[in-house]
Amino acid sequence: MKKFDYSRNYKELDLRKNPELYAVGKGEQGVLLVEPYKSEILPYWRFKTPEIAKESSEKIYQLFLSYLKEKDFVGADMARKFLQMGYTRSRRYANYKGGRKYKGEVPKDKKGQSGSHGRPQLERQEEDPVKAESARIFKEKWFLAKDNEEYLKQKKIFQENYSM
Repeated sequence: MKKFDYSRNYKELDLRKNPELYAVGKGEQGVLLVEPYKSEILPYWRFKTPEIAKESSEKIYQLFLSYLKEKDFVGADMARKFLQMGYTRSRRYANYKGGRKYKGEVPKDKKGQSGSHGRPQLERQEEDPVKAESARIFKEKWFLAKDNEEYLKQKKIFQENYSM
């Protein structure tokens, strides 16, 4: 699998016009970088309450289906990543008040990348049931997306064409 290339200037790239520059990568890699999809999906991404998470995940899932219908795999994969991120961020807020999992600031050269980057992990707190429910809602839509038959078909074709 082709690794996500963080060295590209994603602010200047339109990956709808240049899908060959996209790499699926692992998990949520690039979710807050890849344009024009970030700008199209991010305004709908919310998880503060289960009601908000339900509305958000449904809208993003509809975008996912729309991208698939348009044979825009990169858009579909980005929508899938936003659904996944809705789950992971909700879980983080469920486990860590304020959503901070690691102590200290992210090093400047690691901004936009996930991971501890050598920082110690904070102690988990008592689970927030509201955020846990938001996570469950997003997880349901994320799994619908990642296991979608058309998505898997388009992913295979995309990887055969661009991931070498």
